[in-house]
Amino acid sequence: MYNFQFYNPTRLVFGKDSLNELSKLIAPSSRVLLMYGGQSAERNGTLAKVRQILSQCKLHEFSGIQANPDYDQLMPAVTLIRQHNIDFLLAIGGGSVIDGTKFVAAAARYDGDPWEILETYGKHIQAALPVGVVQTFPATSSENNNGSVISRYSIQAKRSFRNPHVFPQFAILDPEISYSLPPQQLANGVVDAFIHVCEQYLTFPVNADVQDRFAESLLTTLKDTGPKALATPENYDVRANLMLACTLCHNGLICSGVPQDWATHKIGHELTAIFGLDHAITLAIVLPALLQMFREQKHAKLLQYAERVWQITTGTEQQRVNAAIERTRAFFEQMGIRTYLQDYGISAAELQAVVDNLERSGMTALGEHKNISLDISRQILLNSVAPD
Repeated sequence: MYNFQFYNPTRLVFGKDSLNELSKLIAPSSRVLLMYGGQSAERNGTLAKVRQILSQCKLHEFSGIQANPDYDQLMPAVTLIRQHNIDFLLAIGGGSVIDGTKFVAAAARYDGDPWEILETYGKHIQAALPVGVVQTFPATSSENNNGSVISRYSIQAKRSFRNPHVFPQFAILDPEISYSLPPQQLANGVVDAFIHVCEQYLTFPVNADVQDRFAESLLTTLKDTGPKALATPENYDVRANLMLACTLCHNGLICSGVPQDWATHKIGHELTAIFGLDHAITLAIVLPALLQMFREQKHAKLLQYAERVWQITTGTEQQRVNAAIERTRAFFEQMGIRTYLQDYGISAAELQAVVDNLERSGMTALGEHKNISLDISRQILLNSVAPD
């Protein structure tokens, strides 16, 4: 196991009716900007309840944050904050809303061009407005980490940043709030969370038994509860376990002291930037092809994954690895996410733009060994177009 430091200051407020704790978490004198996406939070009553609970605060609202939040769409929120001297941001939504809110929190206190935040991966952030979260869409752990991913569609770019200043102060996690999620969003969340764990787990062994067992428990929970959540959308116990697993999948703990990959995410980000595919869809397309290409490099962990997550214990080692990769793809398909580029009308002839974007973004040496070159990324993409 490698040396590490782990720090996560976010207070998790979990369970039924936990939204009622909101009045204790934000001072009544605060000037609060409520940030949310479409109309689902309005329709399911969450926004109305937030407004009621925070009636002693001075409230402003910024709505319409889209999936894969766009830099140019978010910048008016920065203007609004400065006009009204906002001192607290409350994200009401899933990973996209939370990512957008974190960026706005940093941009509102940034002295230079806010795009520099993303170009420098957050290294120069010196301050940010405080952020709280009402989670409606479990998926990314954005409510419980210091990272954010922002697109800029005007230049076909997608960038991420991390900085301790944007850790949410708290995250309210009421499983019942997520009951009204459309099946596609729920499926995206489960697959996104599953692949977050894979990025931190499917590398090579470093004798980190605690991290491995924790990762395997999260993967097992996600694969078992994901289909159940689709079939029984108002089963509280299923949704509670799913929400907690998603929250813990990328909060900095299971990646502490172990190697990490993240090549699937880097390639997937560029697919989203160019073709507008949902983030989870791009990951479900790329991961199986990447695992096949690097099956020897990841051999020991793939065997462990096969046995401990999928209970595959018979056959040769190569057969077990094959079966584990096939089961992974089948799980994504079971969740309703198709796993080849051709399923979304994307051909091999269109993929050079993705490789060009990787090069422009400096993503020329990806993976846990930094040995995924642009040529290898191109081959992973080509292998993702259609079944052999």
